[in-house]
Amino acid sequence: MNTKLTLTIDQSVIEKAKKYASGEGRSLSDLIENYLKIITKEEVKKEVELTPIVKSLKGAFKEPKNADYKRELSKRLAEKYLKE
Repeated sequence: MNTKLTLTIDQSVIEKAKKYASGEGRSLSDLIENYLKIITKEEVKKEVELTPIVKSLKGAFKEPKNADYKRELSKRLAEKYLKE
């Protein structure tokens, strides 16, 4: 069952979207409906089975509570790529 939906969208965006839809041989309503279907799709998450080696390593490293991952990564990348 189709239901009418009213949206408030910038006019220039609407014009570009209509032009795009026309070029694809589709209606703007069809594009929007399919986009909404994609972003609301419920995916079945598959449980990834870990290999025995990965299972044995899991939990082997305990990061210090005050560790700053981003700072460390930036530091290491700078050392690697910004050598004088």
